[in-house]
Amino acid sequence: MRLILGYGGKVLKLLLDVEASIGDIIEIKSIDHTFTGALMPRHELADSNHIVIKLNNGYNVGVRISNETRLRKVSTGVEPTFDSPSKPMMNPKLPAVSIIGTGGTIASRIDYRTGAVHPALTTEDLCCIVPELSQLANVSVEIIFNIFSEDMRPIYWNNLAKRIFERITDGVDGIVISHGTDTMAYTAAALTFALQKLPIPIVLVGSQRSSDRPSSDATLNLTGAVITAGSAPFAEVVLGMHETVSDTSFILHRGNKVRKCHTSRRDAFKSINAKPIARVIEGTIVLDDDDFLHRDNGRVPILKPDFNEKVALVKFHPGMKPDLINWYVREGFEGLVLEGTGLGHVSKELLGPLRNAVEKGVLLGMASQCLWGRINMNVYDRGVDLREMGVLSLGDMLPETAMVKMMWVLAQTKNLEEAKKLLIANINGELTDRTLYREGFC
Repeated sequence: MRLILGYGGKVLKLLLDVEASIGDIIEIKSIDHTFTGALMPRHELADSNHIVIKLNNGYNVGVRISNETRLRKVSTGVEPTFDSPSKPMMNPKLPAVSIIGTGGTIASRIDYRTGAVHPALTTEDLCCIVPELSQLANVSVEIIFNIFSEDMRPIYWNNLAKRIFERITDGVDGIVISHGTDTMAYTAAALTFALQKLPIPIVLVGSQRSSDRPSSDATLNLTGAVITAGSAPFAEVVLGMHETVSDTSFILHRGNKVRKCHTSRRDAFKSINAKPIARVIEGTIVLDDDDFLHRDNGRVPILKPDFNEKVALVKFHPGMKPDLINWYVREGFEGLVLEGTGLGHVSKELLGPLRNAVEKGVLLGMASQCLWGRINMNVYDRGVDLREMGVLSLGDMLPETAMVKMMWVLAQTKNLEEAKKLLIANINGELTDRTLYREGFC
């Protein structure tokens, strides 16, 4: 039986029960309607509640499946095929940009004649989907992981940083990292520590809506990322996505000062306790900040890709059980980032376990549950108690960035005092001495 591309769950079971394959003519009967057509493949991330068929009139339709739906295979059909696009013309005068995919496909091309879904795994595929790219840069494409972003782990950050380092030594002008949005900010933060003194921009980019949807944000995001990688004057790790819900501008956030703040909006990512570094408007890079490391293709980067996974981010909440801290200590965790309330507080019940953790040599840092503002453990008694027992104030670092940094710090040194100094030092803009007021911060 041929592969039933893009189907899963109960829909896949129904198709398998009638021995249907892509291209076969099937009948879908519900209480009120009957549809007959050729079974079409779907995007691999599509839901498991619909079957897509091509009707005799040439239109593709999606039919919702319910418990009352009945399927019948009418006849065996011909599986649709995909003709590979021709190789795009490259202009040697354009910048060389390497696109590295971490999720198996950067985009998907749909052949609307056949309904076939084709993943963009090559330069030719990608330029076929987004033809503007061949006018912006000499693009090369490679896929190094095939994972969902929620499956990202520190070992992948390590491998990704090493691959980026190799591409930099190959002499490219910029690098784009295609990444799922859910954990993209974690990866961006990790790369700011793993790769230092960069000569060129590293741009992480994703899409809130898949490229096969009319409302997709993939094209603007991908073109904005390639423009940035090839031409931006800065040499930093940045994360770029839509600035608004409309296709007006592509905004670039510092890799360790950004968070995903909405589940589905195009403008889901916001800079926290920092200004965005730039935006791309109608193909032009407009700088928002002049405090950055300038591009210098001759600069030799520093690679420090290791991370220690025995670190946890612990969010305090009312009624939190003290033994949770004890569990981390018993399990051999070497560092904990506490996500405390307000200026950096936890309940008095946690003081004993935290003191025990300090005595056992566990590195403790405090970040705030509040997105904007900074830790100050000198204002209230509880903060003073925590500071005096050895909990480090992490200023205006995002909790996620603080956790990633602690993982990185504890992979660089086993000396606790050195680790403390490194944790509160500003490595790559993740920590500022002063958090400026920003009107309309939320």
